[in-house]
Amino acid sequence: MKNSIKIILRGVGQVMFQNNALTGLFFLIGIFCNSWIMGAGAILGNIISTFSAKYFGYSKENIEKGIYGFNGTLVGIAIFYFFGFNLVTTLGIIIGAILSTIIMHLMSRNISAFTAPFVISTWIIIYGIIFFNLASIINTPAFSSNLFSGTIMGFGQVMFQASIITGILFFIGIFINSPASAFFALYGSLLGGLFAMLLLLPINMINLGLFGYNAILCAIAFKNKKLNTFYFATIAIILSVLITSAFNKAGIIALTAPFVLATWIVLYFKSILSTQ
Repeated sequence: MKNSIKIILRGVGQVMFQNNALTGLFFLIGIFCNSWIMGAGAILGNIISTFSAKYFGYSKENIEKGIYGFNGTLVGIAIFYFFGFNLVTTLGIIIGAILSTIIMHLMSRNISAFTAPFVISTWIIIYGIIFFNLASIINTPAFSSNLFSGTIMGFGQVMFQASIITGILFFIGIFINSPASAFFALYGSLLGGLFAMLLLLPINMINLGLFGYNAILCAIAFKNKKLNTFYFATIAIILSVLITSAFNKAGIIALTAPFVLATWIVLYFKSILSTQ
């Protein structure tokens, strides 16, 4: 039982690439501080995806590190975020979490999947619910803020939490496991917001940290002591903002797809440069 709880918490921590149960606990507390419904969704998605991986006989080591749990965690939060808590959305989380586990297993054979399994499975569930008119998207209130709080909220928005308190708890959770990751994440959120302002993108989205959360994930993914890695992180952050803006203009729910695409692009060009 104790080991199972650790695996679940590691799965939550792995949303921001932190293989640490205490970090996951801080993340989970942060979610519950803002929304108990999304907190419940995080736990449900995590448990379903983790035990699906066990059922399918996937890598025990990856399961224990929470590698299969973090995509399910995001699926659970996202579905309750967009549609609220009901029977349809609960079933949607179960199906989406299982899908994310299968996709993660298939993708990780050939590529760094990151949060792509979450994006793909959640798109399937969201647009399936919309197509069959099974539930209505909940309108969430927007409010004015500033760059400082927007930068902090970028941390919370990684898991759909528009809360400064949650953002602070997420930052502390990252710092506990890796101060370097916390620094890179802070840089990512700040640069993402500043670049969005430079492009004159919607100020309410900047204030809510919606251009910061993908940038945070990009920054952590490239976290390294080498200076050239810092440059790669910066390019990925800028790309994530551009891709987020393009998704918004196209009317596509972005989720963490901008992070995945930006990181894949930079990693591809980085591999080309390393062979020259």
